[in-house]
Amino acid sequence: MLRINLAETVRPRTIVKALAVLAVSALVAGCQSKSENVSGMRVVELDPGTRGPVAGVGIEGQDIVSMTDRMMRDMMSTPVLASAARPPQIIVDGEFFENESAQRLNKNAITDRLRVGLNRNAQGRMVFVGRHYAEMVAQERDLKRQGVVDQATTGLTKAQAGGDYRLGGRISSVDSRNPSNGMVQRYNQIVFEMVDLERGTIVWSGIYEFARAAQDDIVYR
Repeated sequence: MLRINLAETVRPRTIVKALAVLAVSALVAGCQSKSENVSGMRVVELDPGTRGPVAGVGIEGQDIVSMTDRMMRDMMSTPVLASAARPPQIIVDGEFFENESAQRLNKNAITDRLRVGLNRNAQGRMVFVGRHYAEMVAQERDLKRQGVVDQATTGLTKAQAGGDYRLGGRISSVDSRNPSNGMVQRYNQIVFEMVDLERGTIVWSGIYEFARAAQDDIVYR
């Protein structure tokens, strides 16, 4: 009778231990499975001025860096823009910078970088008009003139700043494809021009062009 009671006492404990071991084993196996089956690729830091692992035949990040640096240097060496007796007021934005190429592209990525580079390097030789901020400026001017806010430290002007010159330009491309092997070739041309806003003359022009070919082009967004 004593032997039967002891067996009955040991058996439930053994079962509980076995279940605990199985639970821990399943948990460990689940963790190992998750860690071993991680898909994708770790984040890689890239130099914006160099070609990355995802590239096609169109305008890439390194092209934007290269072209804006080149245009900035050329404009800074143009006397009518950088050596005038009175610093000209210039508008650099994407309003009249047209994209007629086969590629989807954010034009502001080009014009913003060009404007920032010029503004940092001009050191007072050019004055940049933020025409894309005209609505914001108009709201503040109205508040000042209504007496809602004070005149700040620079005083009032009769009107917002006008522009002497404004950036215009065009992005275009010529594409060709070989149907037998899927090879794609694209010629890319980006033209920059600075226009006299009173006379309509072009006081400066710059061009950036390149051609690339690939068998499988990527999708640009």
